[in-house]
Amino acid sequence: QVQLVESGGGLVQAGGSLRLSCAASRGTFSTYAMGWFRQAPGKEREFLAFISGTMGTTYYADSVKGRFTISKDNAKTTVILQMNSLKPEDTAVYYCAARNGSPRIYESMYDYWGQGTQVTVSS
Repeated sequence: QVQLVESGGGLVQAGGSLRLSCAASRGTFSTYAMGWFRQAPGKEREFLAFISGTMGTTYYADSVKGRFTISKDNAKTTVILQMNSLKPEDTAVYYCAARNGSPRIYESMYDYWGQGTQVTVSS
């Protein structure tokens, strides 16, 4: 069992930055693929980015490519989502997820989820 805890959400003005962290409870974290998703009110959960467990390969949704960066610190069992140039449409609850295997963009393929952290971007 892997427990994930997100932090770093908050209120920011458009054009600003936030850094989200996801702390994992398990020591074998380094072999897990990690993903970030978000869900805005009235919308389905949306894939944002993933990073593979061993090689650190990353992939981004078009909506955040060039603005968001995912990274992983295996020593600290933490995955980071650095978010720059934020827009009001980025307002959502942000979730991290873990998968014991290759990274995927589909939320149904992730095994573990955090509780989410709210990000609000004001115009």
